[in-house]
Amino acid sequence: MKNILTCLIVAFTIVSCTEQAPPPAEAKVEAPKEESFQWLTEQVADLGILRYKIHGFDQLSLEQKKLTYYLTQAGLSGRDIMYDQNYRHNLAIRNAFEDIIRNHTGERGDEWDAFMEYTKRMWFSNGIHHHYGNEKFKPGFTKEYLENLLAASDVDLDSEIVDILFDPGIDAIKVNQDPDKDLVAASAVNFYAPGITEAEVDAYYETIIDRDDPRPISHGLNSRLTRAKSGKLTEEVYSSNGMYGSAIKEIINWIKLAASVAENPAQQEALEILAEYYKDGDLKIWDDYNIAWVKAVEGDVDYINGFVEVYNDPKGYTGSYETIVQIKDFDASSRMKKVAEIAQWFEDNSPIMDEHKKSEVVGISYNVVNVVGESGDASPSTPIGVNLPNANWIRAEHGSKSVSLGNIIEAYNNASGPGLLEEFSHDEEEIERSKKYQQLAGKMHTALHEVIGHASGQLEAGVGTPKETLKNYASPLEEARADLVALYFIMDPKMVELGLVESDEVGKTEYDQYLKNGYMLQLRRIELGNNIQQAHMRNRQMVSKYAIEKGLAREAIVLSKKEGKTYIDITDYNGLREIFAELLSEVQRIKSQGDYEAAKNLFENYGVEVERSLHEEVLARAEKLNIPPYYGFINPELKPIYNDTGEVVDIEIEYPTDFTTQMLDYSERYGFLK
Repeated sequence: MKNILTCLIVAFTIVSCTEQAPPPAEAKVEAPKEESFQWLTEQVADLGILRYKIHGFDQLSLEQKKLTYYLTQAGLSGRDIMYDQNYRHNLAIRNAFEDIIRNHTGERGDEWDAFMEYTKRMWFSNGIHHHYGNEKFKPGFTKEYLENLLAASDVDLDSEIVDILFDPGIDAIKVNQDPDKDLVAASAVNFYAPGITEAEVDAYYETIIDRDDPRPISHGLNSRLTRAKSGKLTEEVYSSNGMYGSAIKEIINWIKLAASVAENPAQQEALEILAEYYKDGDLKIWDDYNIAWVKAVEGDVDYINGFVEVYNDPKGYTGSYETIVQIKDFDASSRMKKVAEIAQWFEDNSPIMDEHKKSEVVGISYNVVNVVGESGDASPSTPIGVNLPNANWIRAEHGSKSVSLGNIIEAYNNASGPGLLEEFSHDEEEIERSKKYQQLAGKMHTALHEVIGHASGQLEAGVGTPKETLKNYASPLEEARADLVALYFIMDPKMVELGLVESDEVGKTEYDQYLKNGYMLQLRRIELGNNIQQAHMRNRQMVSKYAIEKGLAREAIVLSKKEGKTYIDITDYNGLREIFAELLSEVQRIKSQGDYEAAKNLFENYGVEVERSLHEEVLARAEKLNIPPYYGFINPELKPIYNDTGEVVDIEIEYPTDFTTQMLDYSERYGFLK
């Protein structure tokens, strides 16, 4: 599962033996030196466009470089899938807007600038709904202007779709989590055909899920529910022979090439099973693949590829297409693997109820990695940490892999400035401590969240999976659980004993950062007057508001005002840790017992509604700093180098600087669903 993800650190720091390649035929394109590398390329609305560097690529053998290239091409081949999954009209809109950009020769005034801003926001979010807030974008240009652009550029776009763009009431929210609404009918995401209701979805899955199966397949993970002519619901499976087949066939071809240059038999086996899974979309084969992938821990190259995270599904069944290709950061991984090696100690010493603890935590691997390429739901906006697979029974029996995306975190840190820290910190002591420890604190939180948090705890016997029992609260509850594990243990003396931190000052720094982010800073990401929809934001606000309420009552926290500005002052860090422990125990109980009403009360009371006066204050304080609340990335380009006989002799890296150029190029090269 993703994430403390993209935005936990964005808010603050901007805070989850091989033979060497032979000499290439031409000189290598080396990464620019640190002082000349342009991290931030542009700002668009609330977005910052960054670049990241691929460290260690020149240390790979030629076969390893080919492996990363093939896997990256596989990922990009499915890029269109994410657009269509996010909204049924996204591809038509994107293709029309891109054709306008290519063909437009007229004047370029304010409305053209607004049109380009809208298009860049669409590229960033893989569709016309905000990637985090879920609301539909409001065009800064008129309907008449768009119609004139379409006509002048000789581009067709259905008039019904044009009307949707300018009607705020139609398909307004991509993923609606309001429990008083029909979650399916009120969500624009394209996992369910129009006209299907939440009750019908519940009834459909009730007929096919075996509650007594100890190893259930992930029903609905790779399919769209639609209505047959008979009126019954049926699944359109994502496969080479089904939905998205033209793109998936390309994915399969690249995966087979990757398997041909795999680093070892275990990696090759996993890739071959993945290709087989994509043929027909058999979810039993998906489970076989995940087991093989978890066991393939040797080698320097790894990847994530498939329909993975279910955050975009209001019912939590269908996975979004996502790929990440990565190589190990050997030094950082060796330092941080200590966490995974003593996972059982963390489980045994967790403050949760004994009956909710695993007697044996198995198969956890943890690496800090450098991203080589991303696509789908991981691009342009990316996680910073990932823990997979998501199936509880596979994790329990076979283990999991956790990664922290080191070069992504590096890019965030190099793009950020001190403005937010100084504006929202209570005093100079807090500022100085944060300057010293905030990057380490963020890394430790990510490691504990992904490696220990998502791997901990167990369900009580006979309790269904969280998506069945907790429904729309399953995802935010799981992220809260992982965050709370990290918050509890980051202040534990064991961290010092292991040599991972030098003192509890690191934990104090994370407590300061977490509450400021969850209570205030993340409010920069939503429009004034809106409630919180996104799962990770709900998680962070719930934990922060709960902790502040209890902390105020126990005199562990003080909320103060200076010149109309709110500040959080933690006066008793150990007392706050006790509050985190109590909340962790309750959150784990809710998950272990499938207590829907308790989950609903927790999030509806603390995680959803936004205090308007505080929201206004945060927006006003942040506006003057001109720091975007979201960042996404231009991907590096991997370029094969051929000799005179057409043989690949090297793979070079280029670092593009223009977001628009890359997006238009991607649509030309990987537009397999047009």
